[in-house]
Amino acid sequence: MTSDSPTTDTGTDPTTDSKRAVVLLSGGMDSATAAYEARERGYDLYALHTSYGQRTETRELDCAKRLADDLEMNDFLQIETGHLSAIGDSSLTDDELAVADADMDGDEIPTSYVPFRNANLLAMAVSYAEANDCEAVFIGAHSEDFSGYPDCRPEFFEAFETVVDVGTKPETDISIEAPFVEWSKTDIAARGTALGVPYEHTWSCYRDNQPACGTCDACAYRLQAFQRNDRRDPIEYAERPSYVEE
Repeated sequence: MTSDSPTTDTGTDPTTDSKRAVVLLSGGMDSATAAYEARERGYDLYALHTSYGQRTETRELDCAKRLADDLEMNDFLQIETGHLSAIGDSSLTDDELAVADADMDGDEIPTSYVPFRNANLLAMAVSYAEANDCEAVFIGAHSEDFSGYPDCRPEFFEAFETVVDVGTKPETDISIEAPFVEWSKTDIAARGTALGVPYEHTWSCYRDNQPACGTCDACAYRLQAFQRNDRRDPIEYAERPSYVEE
């Protein structure tokens, strides 16, 4: 697993065959930035988007397709993973559970946690990568995620990479790339701005397809990241609170 600071020098030899990577492209700002980072590192890209019954799945799919077009990806694969919704126990997929307002100082796992979601998504991404001779799978998880989500921790990605090594063909060599795993969302927004990520074509809100609520965890961390970078988030919000201490 790679979590080093990104660099614009990919170190690739233009005379050799291009390297390939699958990007878990949710349509959110983190996955979008990971996709542009992967391109910056010289990878030809394959997008994997999953719809698992989340409240904003329609908007997320639209954003993911727009990003894939902008990146001229080799392929865009959408997979329906309804089993995650059927399993339930997450406010993202269960209408009987309310999406809570942001609690940025809390230390409990939030209700938006989808049980073991990243293991499910990474398993599909690795299958897709192995079938297309890809060398890496990119995921946009970061430090503010793993403070609440156990399947976003660096240890999880390191362990999963071991599973990949053991569970694929002997000649297969696929790395799990979480380039921002030790970063804050503020760092990601800064990096994405430098890479030219079109954040107007991304979606983070847990509650609504349009406009974003501005008060759930995902909206709060996203707005805070832009505010700390002295930039205005280009998407529309029902509320746009300040999440920066005066």
